[in-house]
Amino acid sequence: MIRFGKAVALVAAVLTIASCGGSSKSNSSSASNNSQAITVDVGPAGGNANGVFTSVTVCAPGSSNCQTVNGVLVDSGSFGLRVLASALGSLNGSLPQQKDASGNSILNCAQFANSVTWGPVEIADVGMAGEKASSIPIQVIDSTTVPVAAGCKAIGPAEENLTSLGANGILGIGIFLQDCGGACVTPGSGNPGFYYSCAGSSCKVTGVSTAQQVQNPVAHFAQDSNGVIISFPSASASAPSLSGSLTFGIGTQGNNGIGSAQTFHADNFGNIKTTFKNQTFSGFIDSGSNAYFFLDTTTTGIPVCPSPESGFYCPSSPVALSATNSDGKTSNTINFTIGNADQLFSITSDFVFPTLGGPNPNTFDWGLPFFFGRKVFVGFEPPAGTGPFWAY
Repeated sequence: MIRFGKAVALVAAVLTIASCGGSSKSNSSSASNNSQAITVDVGPAGGNANGVFTSVTVCAPGSSNCQTVNGVLVDSGSFGLRVLASALGSLNGSLPQQKDASGNSILNCAQFANSVTWGPVEIADVGMAGEKASSIPIQVIDSTTVPVAAGCKAIGPAEENLTSLGANGILGIGIFLQDCGGACVTPGSGNPGFYYSCAGSSCKVTGVSTAQQVQNPVAHFAQDSNGVIISFPSASASAPSLSGSLTFGIGTQGNNGIGSAQTFHADNFGNIKTTFKNQTFSGFIDSGSNAYFFLDTTTTGIPVCPSPESGFYCPSSPVALSATNSDGKTSNTINFTIGNADQLFSITSDFVFPTLGGPNPNTFDWGLPFFFGRKVFVGFEPPAGTGPFWAY
């Protein structure tokens, strides 16, 4: 999920229709470099609120022709690597492009809650820390060669460049293995339109096998491939930046054991249950959303901000709240506070906001503030892992 911009609320959950199933695979490994730095800061576009970024190395398959891309959003609410063509430098144009049986180019319309990204599916080696995923499909965000298809454009505005996207790419490391799953395998009325076959600028929705869909890169590591851990220290007040870590694998090395963390298994749509004021809603945990996005003013009693911050809440004074997450077996109550976004954003040197919140009708999106002061485990679905689950 993505929410960028200091004055703009964006929820960008990829609309995944994947289902769980299959057998888990063993992830034994010797000690390796399986962790790298992540940082909440102003971001590569400048002015981002609660955006968490890292670096990813993209290479032409099996070669040393590589580009390290900085300022990539770490998003536990979407699935797959997406990189701006402009961020690939000299590597742009060197990656093999995926084709269908007729030789037409395959393009990806990645669907987020309020926007899309459009561009060709290309094959790359993807490296982070000491790990590498070899020859996997990624999306190169680029509408200059093939314009955004009308069907894709109808879903929402296209985030086509650094200014609109707010990052040089999106690292989707959520609980599913592809960005669509079984619903995109066959064409027809049930296909949600993530993939297009394009002959020149003429594009039509097509079916793509799960192996050819944009892949969660961590699930293709040779080791430490069953999940990730996102860890941040506490943030009791707004600040210019906050440093954390992204660790690969769960229970595969000495530094990624799950310990006493509580585990919450997600349903086939990636949701758990969140109870607030005796009402139960769908919930999910998402580092790519920059706030607690939950319910609406009628339900919460918290007023929204005037424009241009109308996507956020603006209570007259901080509001202390609680909600309970559950998967039917495990439950845990979260205490959190919502501050006034207008007042938070008035301090122009700050980009870390632990009390930032906004409306999201009938749903609880536990965005980046939830991660502050926690170690959050993202357990992948089979066959990469034993999930899908979150734990904290």
